[in-house]
Amino acid sequence: MNETDIRRRILLGRSFITKFSEEEGVAEDYETDQTLKKPQPPLAKAPMREQAIALPTDYSALPIDNDFLHVINSRASHRVYTQEPMSLLQLSFLLWCCQGVKSVRGRAYATLRTVPSGGARHPFECYPVLQRVEGLPDGLYHYLPLTHSLEFLGARADLPDFITRSLSGQAWAAKANVVFYFSCVFYRAEWRYGIWAHAPILMDSGHVTENLYLAAAAIGLGGCAIAAVDPACANEAFTLDPAEETVFYAMPVGTVRPSDRAAEDAFYAFVRDQNL
Repeated sequence: MNETDIRRRILLGRSFITKFSEEEGVAEDYETDQTLKKPQPPLAKAPMREQAIALPTDYSALPIDNDFLHVINSRASHRVYTQEPMSLLQLSFLLWCCQGVKSVRGRAYATLRTVPSGGARHPFECYPVLQRVEGLPDGLYHYLPLTHSLEFLGARADLPDFITRSLSGQAWAAKANVVFYFSCVFYRAEWRYGIWAHAPILMDSGHVTENLYLAAAAIGLGGCAIAAVDPACANEAFTLDPAEETVFYAMPVGTVRPSDRAAEDAFYAFVRDQNL
């Protein structure tokens, strides 16, 4: 790729972020499906299995850090995990904080959740992959936000290897207790925003993972969001149709300890070695 092609691609990327309603080539009479009064897509994906596991909701037993400034200041990316068990209550807390439904607006117009979303579209689904979570078998799961429950999609003998491959070779992630795989159900946002839906989708995904970062920090866990996801590998595992829904983001979270700070810092040894 020459410099001209690189510059063209960079400018296209910038326009994706900046051109919402003034995009060239859009007819003046263009209307979204919501404006055209087409049927609204479901607020969340239908269950994929017949049975679901109800999650606990009494978080009073968790040692939650209620000093918000301390949580903000202590939040950091963690890539080193102790591989000690995580409790079901901790997992429930993390799921609630990043995708929980507080109420439904209207009869079924929108969900009001623990994170913001443009137009309250909340186009994401969450597929946790669990290892060493007390009371649950290791394997692949799907979170049902409307009932705050999990459905077990199945076990895998190659779970650590799958995690590594699906996250573009990042083997450290395979030691986490849970890897949150986030998919986007495109039409859930496109119904309202049409051709301008996609940049806000990416903005909204940041709200989800930041809540997950803060929730983990508040109960003494750690995680690190990952953009380097192999969607084909993940979509196949969760049996997703990539034309309609695709995994695009992930975040491993696990048990951590302060004594591993030196091991965490080793990920940035290149800064010291290259005198950056």
